[in-house]
Amino acid sequence: MKGVEDMDASMEKTLKNFESHGIKARYFETGEQARQAIVQAVRGKKVAFGGSVTLQQLGFYEALEQHNPVFWHWVTPAENRREREKECEVFFTSANALSRTGEIVNIDGTGNRVTMATYGPEKVYYICGVNKLCPDLPSAINRARNVAAPRNARRLGLETPCVKDGVCHNCQSPQRICNVMDITLHRPGAVEVELWIIQEELGY
Repeated sequence: MKGVEDMDASMEKTLKNFESHGIKARYFETGEQARQAIVQAVRGKKVAFGGSVTLQQLGFYEALEQHNPVFWHWVTPAENRREREKECEVFFTSANALSRTGEIVNIDGTGNRVTMATYGPEKVYYICGVNKLCPDLPSAINRARNVAAPRNARRLGLETPCVKDGVCHNCQSPQRICNVMDITLHRPGAVEVELWIIQEELGY
């Protein structure tokens, strides 16, 4: 992991903004460095994952399952998914967008990620590439709706209007995945939150 002295000024300011919102923030130059660090950080803990292309690309599940009980519905679908996730001590997810002013934006279809990330486990880790960073909260909301959501809908093979032109239409499609938007303005009181920003383009 790079130290603060190795970062550019904008990244240093971004991390400080998240810290001022009660969110511990760390910076890593590569995904490999983050993967090595996370194995040590949560060794032995019960872990659950939210749906995340970023976590898939980084191989966090494979790295953690060697030393942790890990549940991820992408890997092991289960009828008692809610119960399995609620048993976890640590929850991993990513974000659809990050504001450099210190806010985290996520859009969900079912609400499982945003629920677990705000009230559930002892600790939540957001793992994000630098491509998720936006200058401010309005641009982060715009990214979540007009970049991340259309790309995820396309990944899922859906037929929502945004798949065709990459723009959110606030549609009434039965396949709509933009049902719940969560904006973390400050650390929720019931959980510890840590954000890891990786100097790579990851996820959508």
